[in-house]
Amino acid sequence: MPASFGAIHHPPLVRDLEIFYERATLLRLAAVIREVAPSILLVPSPQDYMEDHTNTCRLAVSAAFVRGMRNVRTRPPRPPVAEDVAIYHAMPVGLCDPLRQPIIPELFVDTAPVFDVQRAALAAHRSQHAWLAETQKMNNDLATLEWLAQEVGRMSRRFARAEGWRRHLHHGFGEAEFDPLRNALGPACRPNPAWPRRRGRHTPA
Repeated sequence: MPASFGAIHHPPLVRDLEIFYERATLLRLAAVIREVAPSILLVPSPQDYMEDHTNTCRLAVSAAFVRGMRNVRTRPPRPPVAEDVAIYHAMPVGLCDPLRQPIIPELFVDTAPVFDVQRAALAAHRSQHAWLAETQKMNNDLATLEWLAQEVGRMSRRFARAEGWRRHLHHGFGEAEFDPLRNALGPACRPNPAWPRRRGRHTPA
């Protein structure tokens, strides 16, 4: 399926349900981050219904944070990189945290033009369908995808189908106003007017 998106596939570092926030995995992931040197990093929500998702989020954020630290030796060794990176967090499953409190997106991305491709990619993940049906009573994750896209689209008040994203705090990753996702997507990426804005400066004077 990566070829359908023009993507480069990197093999998994650990097995399902064995994603833990620990040094060995962090150093291996940091090597990938240095090798790729992304300007945009799309990661799971810091709040989600299972630990694999939240641990993946923590590992990705830390791996990006140490991308330029010369005293951090990755496995395999990769030279530090200095480019800015912006981290964006996806919406959690169910659009709420583990205590059922709603999560509000900062940005809306129009997915209606590419929804058929997105659905086909999920449909190709056949092993996941059987596992979700057996262990979590999710008998139709394609219907869940449709519901999420329509619900976030409704929240946007602009798009028929959409994804929601939140931008990670910039400290340690780049300039405060570095927002490459919005720059790349243009009109297909819109800020949420209901997102609470912090008043004043990003850092003390």
